[in-house]
Amino acid sequence: MNSQQNWAFVARPLVSLVTISLLASCSSLPPLPAASSYPSLTQNVDDYKYLIGPGDSLNIFVWRNPEISGSFTVRPDGMITTSLVEDIPVSGRTPTQLARDIEAELGTYLRDPIVTVTVNGFIGPFSEQVRVIGEASEPKAINYRENMTLLDVMIEVGGLTDFADGDDARLIRIVADTQQEYGLQIDSLLRDGEIRGNVDILPGDIIIIPESWF
Repeated sequence: MNSQQNWAFVARPLVSLVTISLLASCSSLPPLPAASSYPSLTQNVDDYKYLIGPGDSLNIFVWRNPEISGSFTVRPDGMITTSLVEDIPVSGRTPTQLARDIEAELGTYLRDPIVTVTVNGFIGPFSEQVRVIGEASEPKAINYRENMTLLDVMIEVGGLTDFADGDDARLIRIVADTQQEYGLQIDSLLRDGEIRGNVDILPGDIIIIPESWF
């Protein structure tokens, strides 16, 4: 038996022992706490207003003060920094709310500032995105848009896979820190045209599409 064969003879059981040891140690590790669930601020389709989130590009105009106006990208921590004020929290606010907040901040330096905020490149906070997982053709998170329905969402994700059980899909919604679940009839909607299955979607909804057993 040459040296390579000797090493292979010794290495195989060692690898097996290491693998078994790792599996045993993983099974004994404590689980992480569940992720925090932040309910969407929109609980009714008629109350929807866009909320600013990390990655959004903001155009902030301060009337008669072009030197402190400009474009700003929201940082991953949900804040921006202007030439006069550092670390302004902006995530989760509407553009109008943010304009009033900045006016209050600038009031320390300027007399009666008037601020306008517009958004370019809409991303929004994670709590406002619609997530589709499971047997969708393209599972992903979708930026919510006003009056979005289940049909709109399914078009965004390319419909169902051949293995999906769309009529056993579930929608999870967080309302006032309480998880609520609803049944969906996606197969009937997409393949049979049952328009009754087209329901309103709210920001923060999670759609889970299981695999069919046969």
